Amino acid sequence: MIKQLNEKARTIITTDGEVDDMNSFLRYLLYSNEFDTEGIILTSSVYHYAGDDEKGIKPERWTGEKWIPYLISEYGKVYDHLKVHGEGYPTPEYLQSIYHVGNISFKGEYEQETDGSRFLENYLLEDTDERPLYIQTWGGTNTTARALRSIEEKYGHSPEWSTIKKRIEEKVVIYIILDQDDTYSEYIAKKWHIKVINDKFNFWYFAYLWKYTNYNLTRKLNHDWQKKLVNNFGSFLANYALIGDGRIIDGENENEDEQRGIDSYLEKNPEYERFDFISEGDSPSFFYLINNGLRNSSDPTFGGWGGRFVEKSSTLYTNEALDFNPYTKRYEAAYTLTRWFDDIQDDFIARAAWSATDDFDKVSHYPIVDIDMNLERDVKPGERVEYTVYAKDLNGRKLYYKWWIYDEASTYNAHEHLEAKQEDIEGFLIGYNAEPLADSYHKIRIKNENQPTVSIDVPKDISDGQTIHVILEVKNDGEHPLKTYRRIILTAKEN
Repeated sequence: MIKQLNEKARTIITTDGEVDDMNSFLRYLLYSNEFDTEGIILTSSVYHYAGDDEKGIKPERWTGEKWIPYLISEYGKVYDHLKVHGEGYPTPEYLQSIYHVGNISFKGEYEQETDGSRFLENYLLEDTDERPLYIQTWGGTNTTARALRSIEEKYGHSPEWSTIKKRIEEKVVIYIILDQDDTYSEYIAKKWHIKVINDKFNFWYFAYLWKYTNYNLTRKLNHDWQKKLVNNFGSFLANYALIGDGRIIDGENENEDEQRGIDSYLEKNPEYERFDFISEGDSPSFFYLINNGLRNSSDPTFGGWGGRFVEKSSTLYTNEALDFNPYTKRYEAAYTLTRWFDDIQDDFIARAAWSATDDFDKVSHYPIVDIDMNLERDVKPGERVEYTVYAKDLNGRKLYYKWWIYDEASTYNAHEHLEAKQEDIEGFLIGYNAEPLADSYHKIRIKNENQPTVSIDVPKDISDGQTIHVILEVKNDGEHPLKTYRRIILTAKEN
C-alpha cells in the first residue's frame, strides 16, 4: 500500500510534449491548487526528441522548449480569477521558476547530466518532506533515470549510500503512462526498489483510442460538448486543442497524421467530427492524485478518477483490475477509468468557468461534506449500519445525494476467479476483459440511497477481514455542477 495522507499530493511532472501533453498540462494548471507541484521537467520519449547535431541525430516530432512557459503565461492571465474560487493556486512566477529542460536529445538518452536531471537529483538528495513524492511520467523516464544514476555514481561507494538509497526508495512513487523509453526497465527497475504505478493501456481511452469506448461514456468528449469548453470561457481555454480546429503544432510538420487540427486529418479519419476531443493520455496520472474524497491515492487498488490497479509486487501496481461495465455487460480494465468520464468532464468545465470570472456567485463550487461516523468502520455480519451526511453549498444551491457500493473494490465480492482475456489492436495491448460469472456477486442493500441518511445491511456471509466500499456523491445544482465524494470502508470483524 502507498500511504497518502489526507492532504495535497507532492508531485514533479516530466513530459515530452505532443498535443495530448499540451492538453493535459492545460488541464493540470486548472487543477494546480490541488497539488504541491515541486517541479516541471521537459523530457524526451521514443516518439519525441530534439536531436543532436554533433551526433548526427535528427529531431523526431520535436515541439520545442517553449510550450510549457507559454501555457504558464496564459495561466497567469486567469490566475486572479482562479484564486477567487479555490485556495492554493501557485503563482505563475513560481511555476515558471520550477520549469527545467531535461534529457531531450534522443529517446532513452540518459548519459548526459542536464538542467532537469540536476534539479531532480538535488531535489531528491535535499528533500526532507515525509510525504510521498509522485514523479508523473508523461514521456520517457530518461531524466529520472539520469538523476538517480547521478546519485548512485556520487554516493554508491560512500558510507551513507544505504541510507540515501533507502530514503529515496521509501518516498518516491513513479506513475508511468506507458513505457516510452527503455530507461525504466534497463536501469531504474534493476538498480532501485522504487514503487511504480504503471498505466500500460487504460490511458488510451482518454487518449487517441477514445472512440473505442461505449458512446454512453464518451458523450462529453464529442464535438458539441468540446466546443462549449473552448468557446465559452475566454482566452485560456482557447489554447485547448481539438480535432479540426485549424491549429498547427510546430514540430509535427513532417508528419501530417499527427496534425489533427488540419482539414486533411478529418478527410483521412471520417470517424471524427470537427472539434471532437483529441487526447489527454497523460491526465490520469494527476487524476489519481486529486484529493476529491475518493481516496484514490491512499491505495492504488481502491479505484477512482485515475483508475484501479492490482498489486503485482511490493513495488509494482498495474492497471489490470476489472470493473463491470453495464453498457457492454462484461468486466473491463478500461471501465475502472471510463466509468468516471462524465464526472471528470463536468468538473473540468466547471473549473473552466472559474477561469473566466472573479464573480464567486456566478459559478459552482464544491459542496462541503461532513459525515457523522468514521470513514473506516468495523462491522459485524448481519449488522445494520447507519450514516448521515451533513452538507452545504457555498452558493446556496440545491444538493443531490447518491450512495452506492463499489463492488469491485470491495473484497467481500472478490472477482479473482474471473478469466481475463487480453485485448489487442494489431498486436498492441489495449486492455483486459472478462465475461461475468453466474451469481458472481450479491448486491448489498442501501436504504434511501438518494437521501442524506442511509442504512446499509452488512451481509451475513461476510468473512472476517473482508471489506465493503461505500461511495457517497454530493452534487450541486446549476449549469456546471460540481461533486464532492466520500469513500466509507466497512471491514468485517467477527469478534
